[in-house]
Amino acid sequence: MSKKNGFSLKMPAKSDLVIQLCILVLACFGTLMITSASMGTVSGSNAALFRVIIKQLVFIAAGYFSLVFMARWFNFERCERWIPIVSVVMEGALLMCLLFGATNGAFAWIRLPVPGFEITIQPSEFAKIVVILLMARYLGDIDPTIDITAGMKRVMIIVGIYAFTIWYLQKDLGSMAVMISIAAVIFLLPRHPLLMKYQKWDFLIIIAGISSLILIMTPAGSFILKHIPFMQYQISRFTSAMNPFADRYGNGYQLIAGLVAFAKGGFSGVGFGNSFQKYTHFPEASSDFILSIVVEETGVLGFLLIFFCYSLIILQLFRYAFKIKSQRGRMILVGVAMYIFIHYTLNVGGVTCLIPLTGVPLLMISAGGTSMMSVMAAIGIAQSVISRYRRGLIQ
Repeated sequence: MSKKNGFSLKMPAKSDLVIQLCILVLACFGTLMITSASMGTVSGSNAALFRVIIKQLVFIAAGYFSLVFMARWFNFERCERWIPIVSVVMEGALLMCLLFGATNGAFAWIRLPVPGFEITIQPSEFAKIVVILLMARYLGDIDPTIDITAGMKRVMIIVGIYAFTIWYLQKDLGSMAVMISIAAVIFLLPRHPLLMKYQKWDFLIIIAGISSLILIMTPAGSFILKHIPFMQYQISRFTSAMNPFADRYGNGYQLIAGLVAFAKGGFSGVGFGNSFQKYTHFPEASSDFILSIVVEETGVLGFLLIFFCYSLIILQLFRYAFKIKSQRGRMILVGVAMYIFIHYTLNVGGVTCLIPLTGVPLLMISAGGTSMMSVMAAIGIAQSVISRYRRGLIQ
């Protein structure tokens, strides 16, 4: 596209090439695996499979455009000006999901009919990015002599409203957990005298949360679960993770199918397109459980490719976060890194029964246009910060 019209698909100068290449590798590999995994749900229809491929390619194109756009457009001045408006619009989008009915028990999607397709948008994915920017805007780079209490209260109120809407109204515990986890980590980063006391409590809460999750997954966890005010389907995710064979034809069915796929894959897999498990009534094979199909068809080698690319992206983001002096820049880079890391941990841990299944997608690998566009936009914002830092525009 020409610069004459104000658009360009060229990344800004001195953005990170390693991150960019890893994103492209993951997106391409994910498209191949989504195509293969979808063979089990299209009932042998070549036309249906073709629609899956076209749909995913459209998502990648839209996602890459959002990456480049945010990398070129984003700066702290625009963030400061626009984030109050965006945060209000975001809550409106979250509430709009309630009008479209439940999918798998959650009211988390806006469904848009398109000829030949049905496009679904999950606003909670974008809410995670808004929270990162919101916290950077109101808590980062604030003069130590200025009272930060008002900004902190504003952040807590907005994040609290998002959390209530996503968990209580949308019934989407997984997305809420990711958003709160990202916010909890970012809150440790800004340096302001009035935040220190709250940051100590935040750190203790993080440690307590991780310890509680580990404890619940022990044999004593079933007793603890009885005293936690969770919905029954949420409790069943914990019990299924502890022993999927206890309800092998119910909540444990997909977990068992996923574990069988892992066992079949071995080191090099059964070959691309040759998965057997995707034909065994495995409805989430292309989304939540796509890692099972990846390992079955490409083995440990396919998993290592994903792990290697994820690791490089996260390490690069943290490398620049440690270098940059701007608290806002550091909060954004760490926030994006945690967004990717938490999704990876919850998805891999869930499908391997190490932790309860949350329904969180494996970013850039699982099918889903919203997750693709949101992570690409987040990477674009991080690339903008990196580019501006390497060009000396921010410290």
